[in-house]
Amino acid sequence: MRISVVVPVRDDARLLERCLAALARQSRPADEIVVVDNGSSDDSAAVARVAGARVVVEPMPGIPRAASAGYDAATGELIARIDADTVCPPDWVARIEEHFAGDPSLDFLTGDARFADTVPWVDWIGRHFYIGSLYRVMSPLLGHPPLFGSNLAMRAEAWRQLSAEVHRDRRDIHDDIDLALHVRPEMTVRRDRELIVDVAARPLTDPRSLLRHVWWVVTTLALHGWADAPWRRRARRRAAASRGSAQKPTPPALQQPAG
Repeated sequence: MRISVVVPVRDDARLLERCLAALARQSRPADEIVVVDNGSSDDSAAVARVAGARVVVEPMPGIPRAASAGYDAATGELIARIDADTVCPPDWVARIEEHFAGDPSLDFLTGDARFADTVPWVDWIGRHFYIGSLYRVMSPLLGHPPLFGSNLAMRAEAWRQLSAEVHRDRRDIHDDIDLALHVRPEMTVRRDRELIVDVAARPLTDPRSLLRHVWWVVTTLALHGWADAPWRRRARRRAAASRGSAQKPTPPALQQPAG
């Protein structure tokens, strides 16, 4: 199973260098690393090329645009996504492959993170409130776990089904939540709480960044409108699950022995 890892980047050369070094230490190496240069003014693209990554240029700023360009360019059957400030453990790619190889019905996989570059109490807040709240609030609404952009994977076929629907040209939204809102009722999403990566604590230590990220949740949900609200998507998912169960063939009754 061929696996592509997509890494959007904009002016984060030093963190990207660390990110790519971690990918180089994988017990099961990625078959392809696609770094999307989103209009960087530093040497991010050069860092990617030195590390052996394929560089895709997306000049229009915005993570949704950059991530989508990377997914489009990926050639693997599985597409994994991290950010330039993500550091993956050595078994990260192998664990992703294990999930999808073991379950042909799985379409999306999402994991968790810790904030390793800060003090313990900030890490605790980040894990339990910043990321934890994402899962606690959005999972019941969606009927499946949301997707966490710094640590997710999906089948390329699932992306191809949704690629024309996602909002690529908005800079004021969370691309991962937007993608989760487009997941179709029949698609399967799994959260692996042990699939953990290290990410930078920048959204937690900069109040303006934190407010911006929170506001983007609001704008992402508002973009989908009332007719496409998460709770309505949950209702459609439950209906699809009921139809699937009803269509499963009933095993024939056991035959009674003759005589």
